[in-house]
Amino acid sequence: MHRKPIVALIYDFDGTLSPGNMQEFGFIQAIGKTPAEFWTLSDGIARGQDASNITAYMKMMLDESKKKGIVLKKQTLRSFGSKIKFYDGVRGWFGAVNSYGDSIGLKIEHYINSSGLKEIIEGSPIAKEFKHIYASSYIYDDKGEAEWPGIAVDYTAKTQFIFKINKGIFSARDSVRVNDHVSEDKKRIPFQNMIYFGDGDTDVPCMKIVNMFGGHAVAVYNPQDEKRKKEAEKLQRQGRANFVASAYYGRDGRMFRMVCAILDKIKADYELNLFARH
Repeated sequence: MHRKPIVALIYDFDGTLSPGNMQEFGFIQAIGKTPAEFWTLSDGIARGQDASNITAYMKMMLDESKKKGIVLKKQTLRSFGSKIKFYDGVRGWFGAVNSYGDSIGLKIEHYINSSGLKEIIEGSPIAKEFKHIYASSYIYDDKGEAEWPGIAVDYTAKTQFIFKINKGIFSARDSVRVNDHVSEDKKRIPFQNMIYFGDGDTDVPCMKIVNMFGGHAVAVYNPQDEKRKKEAEKLQRQGRANFVASAYYGRDGRMFRMVCAILDKIKADYELNLFARH
């Protein structure tokens, strides 16, 4: 009796599942700024200090909250997550893909790999759909208040989570087991059983790794943004992404049909490998 193959669908969050940055659905309004003002100030900190854009926005969130008397606890951040808007079809996407995978003998798992905040994502209506959420997060003091960036996920940090998914490590902190040698047949989810969805520059290294090791990378774009479509097509031309798709997640859309075809291929490759070994 062979174990049912596991397939990992790995998503960036902002711009991939949601049409905006997660801070723009309540937090930025709560501190009395517009998204343009917030990101201009945040990027200014990063440029002026030659610092990470991720730690810069995390510092901005702490500083601006303090000025407005907003106490940033996990529950506060999760409450902002509840207001996030998603692309059409996202809410029903996970159940539809899981059902199709099950119908052809695959176990589907969904993961987030984001530079955004884990706490906000945890408060979103789709949080329960994910096996694990890899994202930036804060350190909290003894009163439960955010006081310092705990994990800042930039484009290089994102790549380590691909290897953690590969080996079945569900800890952002663990830097030992991820570097341990594990034979290919002992890895929980082989790279060829991964589908990576991303929309921007921070996803390029992950796309490249998944693609290089036989997996599938999908460049996602906002259907109402012609510039983003051209950028996604460029990623495909450059060999970073295998496929390009508009961020429409309904059963009647290109994305769903394409993912079903990829799942069919993963199942066929798995069965052919069984024939080759026996």
